[in-house]
Amino acid sequence: MSLPKPRAEMDPASPAFVTDPLVKPTGFREYDARWVLEKEINLPGIEALGLGLGTYIHQATVKPRIVVGHDYRSYSETVKQSLIKGLVASGCEVLDIGLALSPMAYFAQFDLDAPCVAMVTASHNENGWTGVKMGAQPPLTFGPDEIGPLKDIVLEARWVERPGGSVTVVEGVRERFLKDITDRVQLTRSLKVVCACGNGTAGAFAPDALRAMGAEVIEMDCELDWTFPKYNPNPEDHHMLMEMAKRVRETGADLALGFDGDGDRCGVVDDTGEEIFADKIGLMLARDLSALHPAATFVVDVKSTGLYATDEVLKANGATTVYWKTGHSYIKRKTAELGALAGFEKSGHFFFNPPLGRGYDDGIVAGSAILAMLDRNPGKKLSELKAALPVAWTSLTMSPHCADETKYGVVEAVVRAYQDLAAAGGKVCGRAITEVITVNGVRVALEDGSWVLVRASSNKPEIVVVVESTQSEDDMRRLFREEVKPRLAAHAEVGAYNQEI
Repeated sequence: MSLPKPRAEMDPASPAFVTDPLVKPTGFREYDARWVLEKEINLPGIEALGLGLGTYIHQATVKPRIVVGHDYRSYSETVKQSLIKGLVASGCEVLDIGLALSPMAYFAQFDLDAPCVAMVTASHNENGWTGVKMGAQPPLTFGPDEIGPLKDIVLEARWVERPGGSVTVVEGVRERFLKDITDRVQLTRSLKVVCACGNGTAGAFAPDALRAMGAEVIEMDCELDWTFPKYNPNPEDHHMLMEMAKRVRETGADLALGFDGDGDRCGVVDDTGEEIFADKIGLMLARDLSALHPAATFVVDVKSTGLYATDEVLKANGATTVYWKTGHSYIKRKTAELGALAGFEKSGHFFFNPPLGRGYDDGIVAGSAILAMLDRNPGKKLSELKAALPVAWTSLTMSPHCADETKYGVVEAVVRAYQDLAAAGGKVCGRAITEVITVNGVRVALEDGSWVLVRASSNKPEIVVVVESTQSEDDMRRLFREEVKPRLAAHAEVGAYNQEI
């Protein structure tokens, strides 16, 4: 019997909770789907998602052959089985690769000749969250143009059950995935690397990969533990970065590489124990790679440093940089569309097109690119490569809580306020506004090259804030404390920050 139409609210103590789908609409986000399990979605709701996804795949006239994997959480295997149940009922051929990283699932699309993917993961979100990253055109994943129709199919129960569905458990993908990465990078110099995984799924993959490249690996929180006993596996999180820095100083390591819960992001700490944000690492990589690939194009998100636009090394190498919307799906798609050599996102997503990668975001591939850069610069420490960059002080990514139902309205109000301020010739901390970029929230560029960014988070009930100063660290803090924070505080819907500078 087909499932009934999903409900947005349901009493978990009711008998219907185990038979009827609960699917909160806000779980469908810009480029993936995430819910708190049992509060915002139940297992029948996950099954409905599988039915809807399979129906969407058939309607898109894509071969209904789909890779499915799951991360290491106590409930992810159960969630995956419910998703598979719906996919099979929709007539899909399911290839179950078992415990996986998101990039391993993306790799399996190529490895198993499967155009579609559904990876069960909530990445670095707190325990209790679940979600699915989806795609039907390797190496791309869904964005709003795909998530919107999928949402309508699921919430309106417009799915279609079809015969011919099947499920096959596929072995050996992990080994082929790791070999695909490590065959590209074999170190010729000795490098001691702290591998930090925050007890997330990457712990089952990243240490082995780094060793296979020839690195001396110091494991840090690589034991799988879905309770995340120390901190969430999030290489943007200050706590994780500080622990990585501490281990580097204790061990004399050349660098630390930190991986998020599903392995598609990478964070970096240098040999001095200083974190290097992903956009600055991207700039270092762009400098190095543009010397090997003249006239290369790079794509970066609007949270990234403004130095890409002014860097003399990139100019000398004929490189072009395009700023685009924040979000792994957006940057991945733009990198593919432009045939760019690489794409970099401030949150730690790195995208490398051939010959460096397969176009999708992969934290281990990013780590391998950083090691290869060091290998091509013998005698140079990572801190020395960083010191060669032009100077700019960029903040942590700060995220005040704001409900999904209200965050976009708050950001729209802030966009209008900055547009009005610029039109009136107003200033920000004494500096004229030179440009207001609204491709993704609002990025306000100032006359000295400094900037502030306010945008709605695409996957959590939060607003995202980043500031950068070309003057000093104190000025960076001033831009936040005297400009952005008071502006957001004027909106009652905005709550506490996850971290502040």
